Amino acid sequence: MINGDFARIMRFALEVDRLKDVLRVTRPAAIGRRENSAEHSWHVALLAALLQEHAAEPVDLQRVIEILLVHDIPEIEIGDTIIFAPRTAEMAAAEEEAARQLFGLLPEREAVWCFERWQEYELRETPEARYAYAVDRLMPLLHNLGSGGAGWTENRVPLEPVLTVNAPIEDALPEVWEQVRAALLEHAERGGFDHE
Repeated sequence: MINGDFARIMRFALEVDRLKDVLRVTRPAAIGRRENSAEHSWHVALLAALLQEHAAEPVDLQRVIEILLVHDIPEIEIGDTIIFAPRTAEMAAAEEEAARQLFGLLPEREAVWCFERWQEYELRETPEARYAYAVDRLMPLLHNLGSGGAGWTENRVPLEPVLTVNAPIEDALPEVWEQVRAALLEHAERGGFDHE
């Protein structure tokens, strides 16, 4: 019989399996369906590892990956929302409550480990959190650029909010942002964004 801390970790591992059932607004470029949040977490962790040398400030890559692996776990309870929707205090409180509930399934040491990394992402006060956030913002842009703007078209998103919401990429990955911003403007010139 499995018991003790390992039983709690196993229960948590099975619970977070539900992240695979949380469909995101973003559509991957290479497949014709929405991605799920577990796929997204893996993808941004990989992208963070690949872009580390372009970070504006030194980052502890292991910490970044840890942050990215837990940052969307509360979506199991609250779902994914489009980044362009206004974020309310109620939404933030619900996400924190979901994080506490889900990480609370773990033994105390592991629960604190997960919650600290989730909270670090939310606060974005460390170089690692700012870098993780930038890469998290970058991946949906790459999906949209790779799919001819499918998500932007489907959700009628104009260029200006895309530039504004994703501006933090510039702080953490300035060279990358310069190229992505140029691609966004080129996409706009071809009529790829909804006009307000």
